Amino acid sequence: MTAIDPPGRVRDLALRLAGQATLPAYIYDLAALDAHAAAIRAALPPAVQFCYAVKANPDEAILRTLARHADGFEVSSGGEVTHTAGAVPARPLAFGGPGKTSAELAAALRARVARFHVESPHGLRLLDAAARSAGTVADALLRVNLPAQPPATAAPATAAPAGTAPAGGPALVMGGTPSPFGMDPALLEACALTLPDTPAVRVRGLHAHLASGLGADELLASSARLLDFGRAWCARHWVDRPEFNLGGGMAVDYERPATGFDWIGYGRGLAALARDGETLRVGPGRAVTAYCGWYVTTALDVKRSQGETFVIVSGGTHHLRTPAARGHSQPFAVIPAARTDRAPAPAAGPGPVTVTGQLCTPRDVLARRAWVPGVRAGDLIVFGLAGAYAWNISHHSFLMHPPPAFRYIEGEPR
Repeated sequence: MTAIDPPGRVRDLALRLAGQATLPAYIYDLAALDAHAAAIRAALPPAVQFCYAVKANPDEAILRTLARHADGFEVSSGGEVTHTAGAVPARPLAFGGPGKTSAELAAALRARVARFHVESPHGLRLLDAAARSAGTVADALLRVNLPAQPPATAAPATAAPAGTAPAGGPALVMGGTPSPFGMDPALLEACALTLPDTPAVRVRGLHAHLASGLGADELLASSARLLDFGRAWCARHWVDRPEFNLGGGMAVDYERPATGFDWIGYGRGLAALARDGETLRVGPGRAVTAYCGWYVTTALDVKRSQGETFVIVSGGTHHLRTPAARGHSQPFAVIPAARTDRAPAPAAGPGPVTVTGQLCTPRDVLARRAWVPGVRAGDLIVFGLAGAYAWNISHHSFLMHPPPAFRYIEGEPR
Protein backbone atom coordinates (compact mmCIF):
# COMPACT_ATOMS: atom_id res chain seq x y z
CA MET A 1 0.00 0.00 0.00
CA THR A 2 1.62 3.25 -1.16
CA ALA A 3 -1.35 5.60 -0.95
CA ILE A 4 -1.00 9.21 0.07
CA ASP A 5 -3.56 11.96 0.51
CA PRO A 6 -2.57 15.27 -1.13
CA PRO A 7 -3.75 18.36 0.77
CA GLY A 8 -6.58 20.34 -0.73
CA ARG A 9 -4.34 23.12 -2.03
CA VAL A 10 -2.28 20.56 -3.99
CA ARG A 11 -5.41 18.86 -5.40
CA ASP A 12 -6.86 22.20 -6.46
CA LEU A 13 -3.70 23.27 -8.27
CA ALA A 14 -3.29 19.82 -9.90
CA LEU A 15 -6.82 20.02 -11.31
CA ARG A 16 -6.19 23.53 -12.62
CA LEU A 17 -2.97 22.39 -14.31
CA ALA A 18 -4.80 19.46 -15.91
CA GLY A 19 -7.35 21.88 -17.29
CA GLN A 20 -4.52 23.92 -18.81
CA ALA A 21 -2.86 20.82 -20.34
CA THR A 22 0.40 21.63 -18.51
CA LEU A 23 1.16 18.16 -17.16
CA PRO A 24 3.38 16.51 -16.05
CA ALA A 25 4.30 19.12 -13.46
CA TYR A 26 6.05 19.45 -10.14
CA ILE A 27 4.17 21.26 -7.41
CA TYR A 28 6.32 22.59 -4.58
CA ASP A 29 4.31 23.50 -1.51
CA LEU A 30 6.48 26.28 -0.13
CA ALA A 31 4.01 27.07 2.63
CA ALA A 32 4.29 23.52 3.95
CA LEU A 33 8.08 23.61 3.57
CA ASP A 34 8.28 26.86 5.52
CA ALA A 35 6.28 25.35 8.39
CA HIS A 36 8.30 22.11 8.32
CA ALA A 37 11.65 23.90 8.36
CA ALA A 38 10.49 26.11 11.21
CA ALA A 39 9.53 23.00 13.20
CA ILE A 40 12.94 21.43 12.55
CA ARG A 41 14.75 24.56 13.72
CA ALA A 42 12.55 24.71 16.84
CA ALA A 43 13.22 21.04 17.65
CA LEU A 44 17.00 21.42 17.51
CA PRO A 45 18.89 23.01 20.41
CA PRO A 46 19.95 26.62 19.74
CA ALA A 47 23.59 25.57 19.90
CA VAL A 48 23.14 23.03 17.07
CA GLN A 49 23.44 24.54 13.61
CA PHE A 50 20.99 23.39 10.92
CA CYS A 51 22.48 23.41 7.40
CA TYR A 52 20.44 22.21 4.43
CA ALA A 53 22.12 19.80 2.00
CA VAL A 54 21.50 21.47 -1.37
CA LYS A 55 22.01 18.24 -3.34
CA ALA A 56 18.60 17.06 -2.14
CA ASN A 57 16.85 19.79 -4.13
CA PRO A 58 18.55 22.98 -5.38
CA ASP A 59 15.38 24.73 -6.59
CA GLU A 60 15.85 28.46 -5.97
CA ALA A 61 12.42 29.00 -4.43
CA ILE A 62 13.10 26.15 -2.03
CA LEU A 63 16.49 27.59 -1.08
CA ARG A 64 14.99 31.02 -0.44
CA THR A 65 12.27 29.49 1.74
CA LEU A 66 14.80 27.51 3.76
CA ALA A 67 17.03 30.56 4.20
CA ARG A 68 14.48 31.85 6.72
CA HIS A 69 15.28 28.95 9.06
CA ALA A 70 18.56 27.26 8.14
CA ASP A 71 21.86 28.45 9.60
CA GLY A 72 23.62 27.67 6.33
CA PHE A 73 23.79 25.42 3.29
CA GLU A 74 25.96 22.44 2.40
CA VAL A 75 27.08 22.27 -1.23
CA SER A 76 28.91 19.48 -3.05
CA SER A 77 30.27 20.96 -6.28
CA GLY A 78 31.49 24.17 -7.81
CA GLY A 79 28.17 24.42 -9.63
CA GLU A 80 26.26 24.20 -6.36
CA VAL A 81 28.55 26.84 -4.84
CA THR A 82 27.74 29.31 -7.62
CA HIS A 83 24.04 28.44 -7.74
CA THR A 84 23.47 28.63 -3.99
CA ALA A 85 25.52 31.78 -3.50
CA GLY A 86 23.36 33.43 -6.15
CA ALA A 87 20.04 32.15 -4.79
CA VAL A 88 20.71 32.96 -1.12
CA PRO A 89 23.55 35.50 -1.08
CA ALA A 90 25.57 36.06 2.07
CA ARG A 91 24.41 32.79 3.67
CA PRO A 92 27.19 30.56 5.08
CA LEU A 93 28.18 27.66 2.80
CA ALA A 94 30.05 24.44 3.60
CA PHE A 95 31.70 22.73 0.62
CA GLY A 96 31.80 18.94 0.89
CA GLY A 97 32.18 15.92 -1.37
CA PRO A 98 35.12 13.96 -2.78
CA GLY A 99 37.14 14.87 -5.84
CA LYS A 100 37.12 18.66 -5.59
CA THR A 101 39.15 20.28 -8.35
CA SER A 102 41.55 23.16 -7.96
CA ALA A 103 39.23 25.33 -10.06
CA GLU A 104 36.27 24.52 -7.82
CA LEU A 105 38.27 25.29 -4.68
CA ALA A 106 39.41 28.62 -6.11
CA ALA A 107 35.83 29.54 -7.02
CA ALA A 108 34.61 28.51 -3.56
CA LEU A 109 37.24 30.72 -1.91
CA ARG A 110 36.15 33.64 -4.08
CA ALA A 111 32.58 32.96 -2.97
CA ARG A 112 33.76 33.09 0.66
CA VAL A 113 32.71 29.54 1.50
CA ALA A 114 32.79 29.30 5.29
CA ARG A 115 33.88 25.67 5.70
CA PHE A 116 35.56 23.06 3.50
CA HIS A 117 35.17 19.34 4.18
CA VAL A 118 38.49 17.69 3.40
CA GLU A 119 38.27 14.07 2.25
CA SER A 120 41.93 13.05 1.88
CA PRO A 121 45.55 14.20 2.36
CA HIS A 122 45.66 15.13 -1.33
CA GLY A 123 42.48 17.16 -0.91
CA LEU A 124 44.14 18.99 1.99
CA ARG A 125 47.14 19.88 -0.17
CA LEU A 126 44.90 21.12 -2.98
CA LEU A 127 42.93 23.32 -0.59
CA ASP A 128 46.15 24.71 0.89
CA ALA A 129 47.48 25.57 -2.56
CA ALA A 130 44.20 27.26 -3.55
CA ALA A 131 44.09 29.27 -0.32
CA ARG A 132 47.69 30.37 -0.71
CA SER A 133 47.00 31.54 -4.26
CA ALA A 134 43.99 33.47 -2.99
CA GLY A 135 46.01 35.00 -0.16
CA THR A 136 43.68 33.69 2.53
CA VAL A 137 43.23 30.91 5.08
CA ALA A 138 40.59 28.23 4.52
CA ASP A 139 38.67 26.85 7.50
CA ALA A 140 38.21 23.10 7.19
CA LEU A 141 36.73 20.02 8.79
CA LEU A 142 38.44 16.69 8.11
CA ARG A 143 36.01 13.96 7.12
CA VAL A 144 36.48 10.69 9.00
CA ASN A 145 35.21 7.26 8.01
CA LEU A 146 34.90 5.43 11.32
CA PRO A 147 34.73 1.62 11.12
CA ALA A 148 31.28 0.13 11.46
CA GLN A 149 30.28 -0.96 14.94
CA PRO A 150 27.96 -3.99 14.64
CA PRO A 151 25.58 -4.85 17.50
CA ALA A 152 27.03 -7.18 20.09
CA THR A 153 24.54 -9.92 19.14
CA ALA A 154 25.08 -9.63 15.40
CA ALA A 155 26.44 -12.58 13.47
CA PRO A 156 29.61 -12.05 11.41
CA ALA A 157 28.73 -10.45 8.09
CA THR A 158 30.43 -10.57 4.74
CA ALA A 159 31.49 -7.25 3.32
CA ALA A 160 28.96 -5.58 1.04
CA PRO A 161 29.98 -3.65 -2.07
CA ALA A 162 30.76 0.00 -1.42
CA GLY A 163 27.62 2.09 -1.16
CA THR A 164 25.21 -0.79 -0.67
CA ALA A 165 23.31 -1.57 2.49
CA PRO A 166 22.57 -4.94 4.11
CA ALA A 167 18.97 -6.13 4.21
CA GLY A 168 17.08 -4.26 6.91
CA GLY A 169 19.86 -1.69 7.25
CA PRO A 170 20.16 1.94 6.19
CA ALA A 171 18.95 3.03 2.77
CA LEU A 172 22.40 4.14 1.63
CA VAL A 173 25.78 3.41 3.21
CA MET A 174 28.34 6.24 2.98
CA GLY A 175 30.91 5.06 5.52
CA GLY A 176 31.84 2.40 8.04
CA THR A 177 32.89 0.19 5.11
CA PRO A 178 35.44 0.56 2.30
CA SER A 179 34.40 3.88 0.81
CA PRO A 180 35.59 6.78 -1.36
CA PHE A 181 34.18 9.12 1.30
CA GLY A 182 36.36 10.44 4.11
CA MET A 183 39.44 8.98 5.78
CA ASP A 184 39.90 5.91 7.92
CA PRO A 185 41.39 6.79 11.34
CA ALA A 186 44.88 5.73 10.19
CA LEU A 187 44.69 7.92 7.08
CA LEU A 188 43.29 10.74 9.19
CA GLU A 189 46.40 10.52 11.39
CA ALA A 190 48.61 10.61 8.31
CA CYS A 191 46.69 13.66 7.11
CA ALA A 192 47.19 15.37 10.47
CA LEU A 193 50.96 14.87 10.18
CA THR A 194 50.95 17.04 7.04
CA LEU A 195 49.18 19.98 8.70
CA PRO A 196 52.44 21.86 9.42
CA ASP A 197 53.06 21.81 5.66
CA THR A 198 49.61 23.25 4.84
CA PRO A 199 49.54 26.52 6.81
CA ALA A 200 46.80 28.06 4.64
CA VAL A 201 44.29 25.52 6.01
CA ARG A 202 42.95 25.92 9.54
CA VAL A 203 41.40 22.70 10.87
CA ARG A 204 38.30 23.43 12.93
CA GLY A 205 37.18 19.87 13.67
CA LEU A 206 35.75 16.75 12.05
CA HIS A 207 32.91 15.74 9.76
CA ALA A 208 31.26 12.33 9.33
CA HIS A 209 28.28 11.00 7.42
CA LEU A 210 28.04 7.22 7.61
CA ALA A 211 24.62 6.37 6.19
CA SER A 212 21.25 7.65 5.04
CA GLY A 213 17.78 6.45 5.98
CA LEU A 214 18.36 6.24 9.74
CA GLY A 215 16.01 6.88 12.63
CA ALA A 216 16.70 9.31 15.44
CA ASP A 217 18.13 6.70 17.83
CA GLU A 218 20.50 5.33 15.18
CA LEU A 219 21.69 8.79 14.24
CA LEU A 220 22.25 9.74 17.87
CA ALA A 221 24.28 6.58 18.43
CA SER A 222 26.38 7.40 15.36
CA SER A 223 26.83 10.98 16.59
CA ALA A 224 27.93 9.79 20.03
CA ARG A 225 30.60 7.61 18.40
CA LEU A 226 31.87 10.51 16.31
CA LEU A 227 31.95 12.84 19.29
CA ASP A 228 33.80 10.33 21.47
CA PHE A 229 36.38 9.83 18.74
CA GLY A 230 36.46 13.48 17.67
CA ARG A 231 36.90 15.01 21.11
CA ALA A 232 39.91 12.84 21.80
CA TRP A 233 41.34 13.49 18.32
CA CYS A 234 40.87 17.26 18.56
CA ALA A 235 42.44 17.39 22.03
CA ARG A 236 45.39 15.38 20.77
CA HIS A 237 45.90 17.70 17.81
CA TRP A 238 45.30 20.96 19.66
CA VAL A 239 42.03 21.87 17.92
CA ASP A 240 40.47 24.46 20.23
CA ARG A 241 36.70 24.94 20.49
CA PRO A 242 36.10 22.13 17.98
CA GLU A 243 33.31 21.85 15.46
CA PHE A 244 31.64 18.55 14.60
CA ASN A 245 29.47 18.15 11.53
CA LEU A 246 27.30 15.11 12.29
CA GLY A 247 25.95 14.78 8.75
CA GLY A 248 22.41 14.08 7.64
CA GLY A 249 20.73 10.81 6.74
CA MET A 250 17.39 11.31 8.51
CA ALA A 251 14.96 8.64 7.35
CA VAL A 252 12.04 9.26 5.00
CA ASP A 253 9.67 6.28 4.86
CA TYR A 254 8.24 5.99 1.34
CA GLU A 255 6.18 2.95 2.34
CA ARG A 256 4.57 4.82 5.24
CA PRO A 257 4.45 8.42 4.00
CA ALA A 258 2.61 9.70 7.08
CA THR A 259 5.54 8.64 9.28
CA GLY A 260 8.06 11.42 9.82
CA PHE A 261 11.50 11.60 11.39
CA ASP A 262 11.45 12.21 15.16
CA TRP A 263 13.00 15.68 15.13
CA ILE A 264 11.94 16.42 18.72
CA GLY A 265 13.56 13.27 20.10
CA TYR A 266 16.62 13.86 17.96
CA GLY A 267 16.93 17.42 19.24
CA ARG A 268 16.70 16.27 22.84
CA GLY A 269 19.38 13.68 22.20
CA LEU A 270 21.70 16.24 20.64
CA ALA A 271 21.18 18.55 23.60
CA ALA A 272 22.36 15.74 25.89
CA LEU A 273 25.43 15.13 23.71
CA ALA A 274 26.47 18.78 23.36
CA ARG A 275 29.22 20.35 25.45
CA ASP A 276 30.09 23.96 26.12
CA GLY A 277 32.76 25.31 23.81
CA GLU A 278 31.80 23.03 20.93
CA THR A 279 29.79 23.62 17.76
CA LEU A 280 27.57 20.81 16.53
CA ARG A 281 26.16 20.96 13.02
CA VAL A 282 23.70 18.74 11.14
CA GLY A 283 23.17 18.62 7.37
CA PRO A 284 19.78 17.12 6.48
CA GLY A 285 18.48 17.18 2.93
CA ARG A 286 15.85 14.58 1.99
CA ALA A 287 14.00 14.80 5.32
CA VAL A 288 13.66 18.58 4.89
CA THR A 289 12.23 18.86 1.38
CA ALA A 290 10.80 15.46 0.41
CA TYR A 291 7.40 16.22 1.91
CA CYS A 292 6.87 19.52 0.07
CA GLY A 293 7.13 18.09 -3.45
CA TRP A 294 4.39 16.54 -5.62
CA TYR A 295 4.77 15.13 -9.13
CA VAL A 296 1.49 15.39 -11.01
CA THR A 297 0.83 13.50 -14.22
CA THR A 298 -1.94 11.87 -16.26
CA ALA A 299 -2.86 8.24 -16.84
CA LEU A 300 -2.50 7.68 -20.60
CA ASP A 301 -3.52 4.04 -20.74
CA VAL A 302 -4.64 1.16 -18.52
CA LYS A 303 -4.10 -2.42 -19.67
CA ARG A 304 -3.60 -6.00 -18.54
CA SER A 305 -0.51 -8.08 -19.29
CA GLN A 306 -0.16 -11.69 -18.15
CA GLY A 307 -2.34 -11.21 -15.13
CA GLU A 308 -0.98 -7.81 -14.05
CA THR A 309 -2.58 -4.39 -14.51
CA PHE A 310 -0.42 -1.55 -15.81
CA VAL A 311 -1.15 2.17 -15.71
CA ILE A 312 1.01 4.06 -18.20
CA VAL A 313 1.41 7.73 -17.31
CA SER A 314 2.80 10.77 -19.05
CA GLY A 315 6.39 11.35 -17.96
CA GLY A 316 8.15 8.73 -15.86
CA THR A 317 11.46 8.11 -14.15
CA HIS A 318 13.22 10.63 -16.42
CA HIS A 319 11.26 13.18 -14.36
CA LEU A 320 11.04 11.29 -11.05
CA ARG A 321 13.98 8.92 -10.67
CA THR A 322 13.61 8.36 -6.92
CA PRO A 323 11.69 5.04 -7.02
CA ALA A 324 14.02 3.53 -9.61
CA ALA A 325 17.12 4.72 -7.74
CA ARG A 326 15.94 3.42 -4.36
CA GLY A 327 13.94 0.39 -5.49
CA HIS A 328 10.66 1.38 -3.86
CA SER A 329 7.14 2.31 -4.90
CA GLN A 330 6.50 6.04 -4.87
CA PRO A 331 3.32 6.82 -2.87
CA PHE A 332 0.56 8.29 -5.02
CA ALA A 333 -3.09 9.21 -5.19
CA VAL A 334 -5.56 8.92 -8.05
CA ILE A 335 -7.72 12.00 -8.65
CA PRO A 336 -10.60 11.22 -11.04
CA ALA A 337 -10.64 13.61 -13.96
CA ALA A 338 -13.74 15.26 -15.34
CA ARG A 339 -14.85 13.57 -18.56
CA THR A 340 -15.38 15.87 -21.54
CA ASP A 341 -16.37 13.20 -24.07
CA ARG A 342 -18.25 9.92 -24.24
CA ALA A 343 -15.41 7.90 -25.77
CA PRO A 344 -14.66 4.72 -23.82
CA ALA A 345 -11.57 4.88 -21.60
CA PRO A 346 -9.75 1.82 -20.28
CA ALA A 347 -10.06 1.42 -16.52
CA ALA A 348 -9.17 -0.92 -13.66
CA GLY A 349 -9.73 -1.43 -9.97
CA PRO A 350 -10.26 -1.75 -7.23
CA GLY A 351 -7.06 -3.72 -6.95
CA PRO A 352 -3.28 -3.59 -7.45
CA VAL A 353 -1.71 -1.74 -10.37
CA THR A 354 1.84 -1.10 -11.55
CA VAL A 355 2.44 2.49 -12.65
CA THR A 356 4.98 2.99 -15.42
CA GLY A 357 6.12 5.88 -17.58
CA GLN A 358 6.71 6.49 -21.27
CA LEU A 359 10.31 5.26 -21.50
CA CYS A 360 11.36 2.25 -23.57
CA THR A 361 12.81 0.36 -20.61
CA PRO A 362 11.26 -2.05 -18.10
CA ARG A 363 12.93 -0.05 -15.34
CA ASP A 364 10.63 2.92 -15.90
CA VAL A 365 8.47 1.93 -12.92
CA LEU A 366 7.12 4.49 -10.47
CA ALA A 367 5.03 2.17 -8.28
CA ARG A 368 4.66 -1.60 -8.34
CA ARG A 369 1.48 -3.53 -7.46
CA ALA A 370 0.01 -0.65 -5.50
CA TRP A 371 -3.66 -0.90 -4.52
CA VAL A 372 -6.04 1.67 -5.98
CA PRO A 373 -9.80 2.05 -5.52
CA GLY A 374 -10.06 2.60 -9.26
CA VAL A 375 -8.23 4.32 -12.12
CA ARG A 376 -9.17 5.32 -15.64
CA ALA A 377 -7.20 6.72 -18.54
CA GLY A 378 -7.34 10.50 -18.19
CA ASP A 379 -7.25 10.49 -14.38
CA LEU A 380 -4.62 12.47 -12.52
CA ILE A 381 -1.86 10.53 -10.74
CA VAL A 382 -0.29 12.60 -7.96
CA PHE A 383 2.96 11.27 -6.48
CA GLY A 384 3.97 12.49 -3.04
CA LEU A 385 7.35 12.71 -1.27
CA ALA A 386 8.74 14.11 -4.52
CA GLY A 387 10.60 17.10 -3.12
CA ALA A 388 14.05 15.50 -2.78
CA TYR A 389 16.35 13.56 -5.12
CA ALA A 390 13.59 13.55 -7.73
CA TRP A 391 13.82 15.89 -10.73
CA ASN A 392 17.39 16.94 -9.95
CA ILE A 393 18.84 13.40 -10.19
CA SER A 394 16.71 12.21 -13.12
CA HIS A 395 18.06 11.35 -16.58
CA HIS A 396 16.27 14.23 -18.28
CA SER A 397 17.40 13.73 -21.87
CA PHE A 398 16.60 10.04 -22.35
CA LEU A 399 14.13 9.76 -25.29
CA MET A 400 13.99 13.59 -25.36
CA HIS A 401 10.58 13.98 -23.76
CA PRO A 402 9.78 17.57 -22.70
CA PRO A 403 10.55 18.60 -19.11
CA PRO A 404 7.79 18.98 -16.52
CA ALA A 405 6.35 22.32 -15.54
CA PHE A 406 7.06 23.76 -12.08
CA ARG A 407 4.46 25.46 -9.94
CA TYR A 408 4.63 26.80 -6.38
CA ILE A 409 2.17 27.17 -3.53
CA GLU A 410 2.94 30.04 -1.18
CA GLY A 411 1.13 31.50 1.83
CA GLU A 412 -0.36 29.79 4.85
CA PRO A 413 -1.17 26.06 4.51
CA ARG A 414 -4.86 25.19 4.94
